[in-house]
Amino acid sequence: MAANSSSTGSKSTTSAGGKQSGPSAEQVVATFQRMRQEQRSMASKSAELEMDINEHSLVVDALKDVDPTRKCFRLVGGVLVERTVKEVLPALENNKEQISKIIDSINTQMQSKGRELTEYRERYNIRLVGEGEGETQGQSATASRDSEGGGSKSGTGVLVS
Repeated sequence: MAANSSSTGSKSTTSAGGKQSGPSAEQVVATFQRMRQEQRSMASKSAELEMDINEHSLVVDALKDVDPTRKCFRLVGGVLVERTVKEVLPALENNKEQISKIIDSINTQMQSKGRELTEYRERYNIRLVGEGEGETQGQSATASRDSEGGGSKSGTGVLVS
């Protein structure tokens, strides 16, 4: 999470009139990291639900060949309840469908968060560490030239690890 220190000068936080011209490099990095973490947590939740679907599929496949009047046990809210296979099987299939819908919803949200992240990266010229090594060196040279009293750039570069 290292910000390009040459771009954290007063030009990014205040203009000649004393008004704020935009968020500081630290704020940009913090917002970007938060957005990335949200996307990661969505991906983690999606993977967890995929595992739940696989478990449901295994149980449904096992119960399809069993006598419908046979008793089975199901964990509901931390309580083990006794039911018959014909009662449990439709509930499991319904749960599996509901989980699939939730996964689709999460994947849609992840895609929109990805687009939002890309737009944010482009707006604030954010470069990740190790991405475009040659470009980063050129940008840091340009940024140091600007901070020494050179021209003013509206989109300062921010380096994020």
